[in-house]
Amino acid sequence: MTDATLTPPRREIPEGPRQPAARPPARRRGWRDRSLIQLTLVRYREFLREPEAVFWVFVFPVLLAGGLGVAFRNRPAARQPVAVLSTAPGAAQLAAALRSDSSLTVRVLGDSEAARALRTGEVALVAVSAGAGAVSYRLDDTRPEARTARLLADGVVQRAAGRRDPVSTRDEQVRERGSRYIDFLIPGLLGMNLMGSGIWGIGFAVVDARKKKLLKRLIATPMRRAEYLASFLLSRLTMLCFEVGTLLGFGVLVFGVPARGSLAALVLICLVASLTFGAMGLLGASRVRTVEGASGLMNLMMLPMWVFSGVFFSSSNFPRAMQPFIQALPLTAVNNMLRANLLQGAALGTMWGEMGIAAAWLVLCFVVALKLFRWK
Repeated sequence: MTDATLTPPRREIPEGPRQPAARPPARRRGWRDRSLIQLTLVRYREFLREPEAVFWVFVFPVLLAGGLGVAFRNRPAARQPVAVLSTAPGAAQLAAALRSDSSLTVRVLGDSEAARALRTGEVALVAVSAGAGAVSYRLDDTRPEARTARLLADGVVQRAAGRRDPVSTRDEQVRERGSRYIDFLIPGLLGMNLMGSGIWGIGFAVVDARKKKLLKRLIATPMRRAEYLASFLLSRLTMLCFEVGTLLGFGVLVFGVPARGSLAALVLICLVASLTFGAMGLLGASRVRTVEGASGLMNLMMLPMWVFSGVFFSSSNFPRAMQPFIQALPLTAVNNMLRANLLQGAALGTMWGEMGIAAAWLVLCFVVALKLFRWK
């Protein structure tokens, strides 16, 4: 008999519930081990490794401000182009009278040429001598330059006919920094840049990480959801000084844009604006799984603010019935605060209404994003 036959069969003893392995004693984590610090450093590396992001955050606003600043720079009033109909009687005398005013550029044209020039915008007004001292004007009254040309031309014609103004007037030219278009534009571009970098920069990064399955791996770590979301906002704060300094410094040094308000108030306004738009970016990316979906959702969030919030022109141009909606937008509040601080030197105490609107959007969006956020 072999040893195997002499060995008694081994009885199977059912295993009891496994006890969890004892964890090593927790050690005190240094600053390098903290999740929030490491995640914030990751945000910096992601940003600096994307040339497109660097271009849109730093270079594009400066190029846009430079181009619009040159295009809408302060310059003498443009000469209004007008035409005189050559087939009408007294056309030569009418043209001579109009040429006496240096604010008008006069052309003598035939019927078809004058109609084409007026239709294509080459001239703002066609003056027709009707004989017996009468003059008629052809113009498109929906064009502001046409109405201006009509007032100038009629004044010249009336003075040439012997009209004398009963009241003597004179002009005093006042050109002060803060009233130019570039002065209005720089704060609007600054607010738009804070909005774009906050919503796009944060939202796209979260969706891209979810698409690449990186968020699924982070579930197994002891990192909390709030730490992950807060790392995006923290990275935005430290990048804020570079964003604001680049664009605002360009406007001040190149175009002489005034900065009349206190620096502390400007820092607080930009801080609240950056956090607000960052929270909106987190909300937009809280559940979206594709970059295409995130692009559509974030453009939907930003489009009303691009149009209504007074980036390139004043939001007061819209009808009064729309003003409650427009003033409730976060970018409108941010732009109003930036212009009040930079151009008017307003104290922070006069902006609590706009500050409250931005802070309300910040709290609401971050709380909702924290509730809706999904790792997968």
